[in-house]
Amino acid sequence: MRTKTFLAALTMVAGLGVAGLGVAAPASAQGIQIGPGGVRVDPGYRDRGPRDDIDLSRGEAIRIARREGLADVDNVDRRGPRIIVRGSDRRGDDITVVVDSRSGDVIDVRR
Repeated sequence: MRTKTFLAALTMVAGLGVAGLGVAAPASAQGIQIGPGGVRVDPGYRDRGPRDDIDLSRGEAIRIARREGLADVDNVDRRGPRIIVRGSDRRGDDITVVVDSRSGDVIDVRR
């Protein structure tokens, strides 16, 4: 872990040195963030955090349900602030995943 921290700090110092010389550095889609939790790579796109103004699409709800073990989708229902995705897992057993339609949080997984 110390090697990663050293490399991140070295990269940051090199970038500051180039910026201090007035030389234009190439734009990068990724970045490095150093904080209380350590060094992490910023992928350059918006993290899927809570979104108050936009509901999840059916496709996003299905992707979230697949992370919980859903293999085949039978039905997707919206009930108020929740999206219910029903289907089966890889073994063919029934599985229902309930997802919050605003935040994308998994509320319940029923097997």
